[in-house]
Formats: sequence, structure tokens, C-alpha cells
Amino acid sequence: MGSRRLSGPRAKIGTMSKHPSQDPVRPAEQHTRDQRTSASVCAIVPPYLLERLALLDTGRLAPAAHAARGTLAHDAGFRATAFPWTEPSTTGQTALPSAGGTLVRTIGDAASAEVLPGKIVRREGDAPTGDPATDEAYDGLGATYRLFAEVYGRNSIDGSGLGLDATVHYGHEYDNAFWDGAQMVFGDGDGEVFGRFTRSVSVIGHELTHGVTQFTAGLAYQGQSGALNESVSDVFGVLVEQYQAGQSTAAASWLIGQGLFTAEVQGEALRSMKAPGTAYDDDVLGKDPQPAHMDDYVQTDADNGGVHINSGIPNKAFYLVAAGLGGNAWERAGAIWYRALTDGELPATADFATFAGRTVAAATDLFDTTAAEVVSGAWTQVGVTPGGAPDVRTAAAWVDPDVNS
Repeated sequence: MGSRRLSGPRAKIGTMSKHPSQDPVRPAEQHTRDQRTSASVCAIVPPYLLERLALLDTGRLAPAAHAARGTLAHDAGFRATAFPWTEPSTTGQTALPSAGGTLVRTIGDAASAEVLPGKIVRREGDAPTGDPATDEAYDGLGATYRLFAEVYGRNSIDGSGLGLDATVHYGHEYDNAFWDGAQMVFGDGDGEVFGRFTRSVSVIGHELTHGVTQFTAGLAYQGQSGALNESVSDVFGVLVEQYQAGQSTAAASWLIGQGLFTAEVQGEALRSMKAPGTAYDDDVLGKDPQPAHMDDYVQTDADNGGVHINSGIPNKAFYLVAAGLGGNAWERAGAIWYRALTDGELPATADFATFAGRTVAAATDLFDTTAAEVVSGAWTQVGVTPGGAPDVRTAAAWVDPDVNS
């Protein structure tokens, strides 16, 4: 089939300016501002999905289209400066740092404004508030912390006990959630296509893992390294969900963002790691464009070189490793990916083959040659040769046949 090439009307939407009211800096949050601006801002909903929705100017989904355009305008501000990634911190770069810290969560409420952190509504140890978004965010931060601490020995996101902060009810009908380099931010969705973004534990785990990557390998948010950045977040996002639920590899759904779509959408989730390209197939949103093999690698200059699209390839590789090793995915497959991410050997501009090679090495170091063969075989099944020659696929224009037809 060969790699796909996508281009078209999305560039016009992507150049919309940021809302003037976005993210005013309050004195209380000034201490996080330097950290926030030194790293990529990573959002869960890819721009190509929002751009499809934004084209619906009439009909019952017109309010959702308006919300999508507002979200794109907001997100354009940080997508324009999302790379290059800064040099990763040396904090927490050992494979299994000490987990001697204490979980400290703080939840703010933006009350539909674009302010951070908002009014503080729940702190560590406080009773549930009764507000679903606040309490889901609080629980999701805790679930993510516990996976990294209890399974991988990591002391919070930065490896040094960083407090976990989140803001809920951000913006008016804001259709996204993101990690801004210092904290989590959740929108409530438009209510027609997207519900509130705190409903999915995998989304919370995904976004917080961008913080782990920020403080370890610092994978550049562009092209294949950016797709790896997204994939690593998907990996640990589903592992947070599986660990919390006690799900085996066989029992897990392997879906990212399950429950985000309303009943109006023909789809289960944003992405499927088990079967990339099958998460949704909707007459409005189109079909999930993720490939599962390098033969279908998408060449594009949109979405930072297709970081949310081509992540389907390493996602599928991880699923195959987890299925091949069996049991609970966080125990062996997750440990291998965590070692590859955090041992200090992974370059920030790693391509798929380089990362694959590091996972094979990690499997050998942590387990045995049998595990390493499972890992190597999984990558081969998705068309990647571990440690092979650099991939020369380059960005191209975005062509969406569904939009242009």
C-alpha cells in the first residue's frame, strides 16, 4: 500500500489566533510559569478530529462545530510553539528511582473561564466534593501516581515528588484536555460530541505521562519522536486504567478515551491500541485514521508531523508485546517500556527503530532472551526493525479524501 499522504483545508483552521483571554498568569501560579513554557503543551484530542467537526456550520451539530472552532483557536497558540522540546531534565532518569514521596493533589475550578489554576476546590485528603469533574480528576491523578510509584518505583511525575495539580471546568465548552508542562487542564466538552474529559482514567494517565516524558527522555514533539511521545502516553494511560481495575492483558479494552464521546457518535473511543484505525467510524467525524503498520505510515506536515496518527504503529507493537508476554501488561511489558523511556539512553529525536531497539535491550536487561524475542517480534509485525537504519519518511501536505470529496 505504501505510506499515505494527507493535506488540504486544515492549514487555514490551524492558523486561527489564540483567545485573548487565554491563560492569564496569576501570582499564585507564577512559580510554575517557567516550567510551563519550557515544554510542549500536549492535548488528548488531535487537531484533525476537531477540524472535521469545525466544518459543520449548519444543522443540529452547529453548536458543537462552534465549540470545536473555539478549541482549535485556543490550541493553535500552543501548537505553534510545541517543538522543539527542551533538553530533558536529569531528574528521575534512572530506571527505578526511589518512591519515598507523598501523593499531594490540588484541584482548581476555572468556572468556564480560561484561567489557571482557578479556585482551589479540593486538596489532598479532602472529602469528595460531589462535583463529578473535580472528584474524577482527583481520583485519576491518584491512580496515575500509584501506578508509577507502586509498580515502577517513581516518586511522582518528575521523580522527585512533584505535586499533582489539575484544573477542571476550563473554558466554555472546551473540547480538550492537556498537560501544560506543570499541571493538567480539563475541559467539559460541548455536550453534543464530547462529554467532560475527566471521565476517562486513560486520558488522565495519558496526559500526566507527557510529564514523565518531559522529565526523562524529552522526546521531541515532531514526526516519529513525537508519535513515540504520544504512544508512550497512550501506553501508560491504558496501564493506569488496567492497574486501577486489576485487568489482565486479555480482559482490558485497550481503548484510549473510552466514554469521551456522547451517544451521538458512532465510536468507542479516540484510539484503540489493540486495533488502531477502528476506534470510531462516524458520518460526521469520519473514520479513525491511525495505521497499525509502517506500510500505512501517514506522511503529513499537520499535527506536528502526524504525532496523533502514526502513534498507532508503536501502540500496536506494545499491545502485541503485552499479549505475547501475557498476564498483567504493567508487570513486564510496561516495565520494558518504562526502562526504555527512563534509562537515559534514548535520544530526544529517536525514531521508531531506535526506540524499538531500546525496548529489546530493556527486555534483555530486565528479563531474558525469550522476552526480548517477543519484543523484537512485535516490532517486526508492525514493520519496524529494532535498531535498524533511520527512517527517511518526511512530512508532506495533508489530504483528507473525506473532506475534499
